[in-house]
Amino acid sequence: MNNFSFNSFPVLETEALLLRRLTPNDDKQIFLIRSNLIMAEHLDRPLCQSIEEAAQFINKITNGIENNKWLYWGLTLKGDNTVIGTICLWQFNEDKTTAEIGYELLPDFQGHGYMQEVVNAIINFGFTKLNLNNIYAEVATYNIKSIKILEKFGFKLNEFAAKEKSPNTLIYELDKSI
Repeated sequence: MNNFSFNSFPVLETEALLLRRLTPNDDKQIFLIRSNLIMAEHLDRPLCQSIEEAAQFINKITNGIENNKWLYWGLTLKGDNTVIGTICLWQFNEDKTTAEIGYELLPDFQGHGYMQEVVNAIINFGFTKLNLNNIYAEVATYNIKSIKILEKFGFKLNEFAAKEKSPNTLIYELDKSI
């Protein structure tokens, strides 16, 4: 069983990006991300309706981090503090050896390899720093870009788990031993 604390929030870097904790000042960018119709096509959540709702979401994220429920990073280009996307580890199992990865990136920043950088960083962080044994992802069956990223890093389709979910959702898993 893992016993970790997220009170000392891990700031991570990739070649082009900084992965940092969200702040109240990120409310406008979180609104842009969570209200984006293109991105919403692939996610099972309602659209964000206001800046205030985005601020409430940031508060929820902050509380979850402080209670060791999840890690949730804002993605910024190095040298620019503007959040362009997010990535998280959440849905930890009871013994904290398995977590779900989730990510999103504003459309203007897609196609530059940024998500590949951060997914790689989070996989490494999860397996080496959190000592996870398994990371999984739920992905819409038609989200080909996300499926390709997962497969690039060795995630395998769990057909049994996928059948347990909705017909529009796939479950991909990556074990530490691979």
